[in-house]
Amino acid sequence: MNTTSKIPQHVAIIMDGNGRWAKKQGLARILGHQKGVETIREIVRAARDWNVKYLTLYAFSKENWARPKREVDFLMNLLSAYLDSELEELKNSSVRFNVIGRIEELPLNIQKKIDRNVEEMKTNKGLMLTLALNYSSRVEIIDAARRLCEKVGSGALKPEEISESHFERELYTGGMPDPDLLIRTSGELRVSNFLLWQISYTEIYVSEKFWPDFTKEDFAQALKAYQKRERRFGRSEAVRSAHDY
Repeated sequence: MNTTSKIPQHVAIIMDGNGRWAKKQGLARILGHQKGVETIREIVRAARDWNVKYLTLYAFSKENWARPKREVDFLMNLLSAYLDSELEELKNSSVRFNVIGRIEELPLNIQKKIDRNVEEMKTNKGLMLTLALNYSSRVEIIDAARRLCEKVGSGALKPEEISESHFERELYTGGMPDPDLLIRTSGELRVSNFLLWQISYTEIYVSEKFWPDFTKEDFAQALKAYQKRERRFGRSEAVRSAHDY
């Protein structure tokens, strides 16, 4: 258990490199995804140990549907199995469960398992684990804009009343704090259409390791790097918030 100060309240992770890890090992891409699930389990536990309050994992983007059908089918089956296999441990560890993205476009059996997991963990008080599934940040922003347009059309809101806080409430992440730290594995230097609105002032940490090789020690290294940074939010001096202590 970590007791040092300035722990990020919300950590988001782009879990990248499963396929390249498998290729490096001489294995099929799908086996890289399977190994990646083991890493998810380890990092969720590490986040709890570090007293992180929100952990958001980029698990499946809308663009991922363009991958070969065999790989997509395997990923859906893997997701279905994950939702079953992790339920008891997460529930008994006081983890809350959440999903962001166009959930209604996922296979029906997965939608039902998501609803079940959210329901069974809704009274927990610990880490909020969020999976981004069938997720696109641009689509999220468009969906939020549409909902605001509907409110204006119904007379519930005037155009001149719309503020950042109004817009944020309509995002999939409405009610959640913005990420303090974004971790990306595999050494890639891009954000890949992930939480574009929410990461305006997020600190970014890039690990050269592929996701299946990313360990709790690597997670700790990312958090320690965050602790050394000064967050200015566009100001000339560092700004600290209550959860930095």
